[in-house]
This record gives sequence, C-alpha cells and structure tokens, in this order.
Amino acid sequence: MKVYINGEFCDEQNAKISVFDHGLLYGDGVFEGIRAYNGRVFKLKEHIDRLFFSAKAIMLQLPMTHEQMTRAIVAACRENQIRDGYIRLVVTRGIGTLGLNPNRCDKPQVIIIAGKIQLYPNELYERGLEIVTVPTIRNLHSALNPAIKSLNYLNNILAKIEANNAGCEEAIMLNAEGFVAECTGDNLFIIKGRQLLTPPLSAGALYGITRGIVMDLARDQGLLVAEPNLTRYDLFNADECFLTGTGAELIPVVKIDGRVIGAGKPGPLTHDLISGYHALTKTSGEPIYE
Repeated sequence: MKVYINGEFCDEQNAKISVFDHGLLYGDGVFEGIRAYNGRVFKLKEHIDRLFFSAKAIMLQLPMTHEQMTRAIVAACRENQIRDGYIRLVVTRGIGTLGLNPNRCDKPQVIIIAGKIQLYPNELYERGLEIVTVPTIRNLHSALNPAIKSLNYLNNILAKIEANNAGCEEAIMLNAEGFVAECTGDNLFIIKGRQLLTPPLSAGALYGITRGIVMDLARDQGLLVAEPNLTRYDLFNADECFLTGTGAELIPVVKIDGRVIGAGKPGPLTHDLISGYHALTKTSGEPIYE
C-alpha cells in the first residue's frame, strides 16, 4: 500500500508522522471516511465539503484547495489500484510543542490512506444486529460539537467499549436530555408504518452523508421522512430499524436492549432502501480512471 503524506506517496512501513504532531498528542485534527465503488469515489464533493466545515469549526486552515484535495484522493486511489475500497482522509494540526497551544504548530499534515474496510461481518447484514443503549452520553454541543468530525473519538470509543462488554457490535448513545443521538459510528433510523424517523442533528447526530442519501431515497420511495426527538420507547416499538454510515452502508437492527424489533428480522422497507443505495453506488461518483 502507498500512503499519501503532504503531496508524496510512501510505502506504508515508512508512512510516519512526528510524535510531536498535535493530531497524536491531543487528537487535534479532522478526518473523513470515504468509499469507492466500481472505480468511482462516492460522494467525494460532499465529504470534502464536510472536511472543510469541520476544519473551519476548529480554526484549522487546510493547506489545499477543494480541487487539490479531490485530485489527491483520486491519485491515492489510482496509486493503490482501488476500484472498490475505503479512503481515510486525515488532516492534523501538525508538529507543535508539548503544550496545548495550536499556534505553536508548524503546518497541517494531510494524510490519505486508500485501502479496504469491513466494519461488520457479512452475516450480520443478513440477520441483523443486536445492539444496546450504553451509559456514556454523546458529547454536548457546547463542549465538543458532534457535528465536528475530529480526531478525538474517545467519546465514541468509550461507548464502543461498553457495547463490546455487553457482547454487541454497536451501541446507542443518548444525549444529556435522554433522547437518542446516534450510535458510536453510525446514524440510526427507525421505520413506523410508512414513516422513516431519525434523530435530529440537534440531538447530537453527525451530519451523516449516508444519512442524507437514505432520507432522499426514502422520499423517492414514498415514505414520510421526519427528524423528531426519539426515546428508547420509540425504538423498542419500531417496525424496523437500521444504521447508516460510510463504512457500514446500511445494516439492519433486529434487537435493542433485549427487545425484538418488529418481526425480529430485517424488514421489507429496509431491504428496499439497501437496494436503492447499492444501485446508486454503482452509477455515481468521481471517476478514478480515465
């Protein structure tokens, strides 16, 4: 594998950053996870837009333009002969001192890793996930805003540990008011009748790109899409449930906190949305190869 670092490609064994980089020392930086399908980078503009929004929120001046970032990501995919894969785009604050002050950092570091990812075993897409609600709440908007896709994922990791301790692959995180926010790495949806419901962004959900795609697909399929505050009660009594994310795509959920959801198997409307999403990934995206 060849890793892109600041305009150059190097072997993964030699892909290194300084131990004084504030991305390592303090989680000071932003990132994006992006997918490639059928020789195209899917929703690349939207991912780069979100990277710039996250960077602006933490006052990190990106050293590349939107167009330069696009070319670098496509080049990284081409260098690694990616047709179907996963791209991790990382921008750190850069090398600094042992103190917190970001103004002491030299220059941002841009890293692009183009490889593969599989978040969940294939059989879970067939039979569905069993998940739990965990005690760790989602970050407050007044603290580390969940909209910022930063390198500091410890909030999510603590919740993931609690899920693993419960024997589950994923966990539901509530916000400080007790409403459903999201899972540790995915957005959450439920279906009730012909309604598709998902927590509002104000509840602590990430501005998920897959989330937005699924909402558009649902509208096209005649579903009523809404973003109300949701409680665990709403989840327990849903007809169907699934999670979305760039890495996860769409994965059904069949049990929450020991309660069987709907018929206890992936539902028909979830299957329709999965089919629609897969069809979209096959036909759109930024071409990698001419």
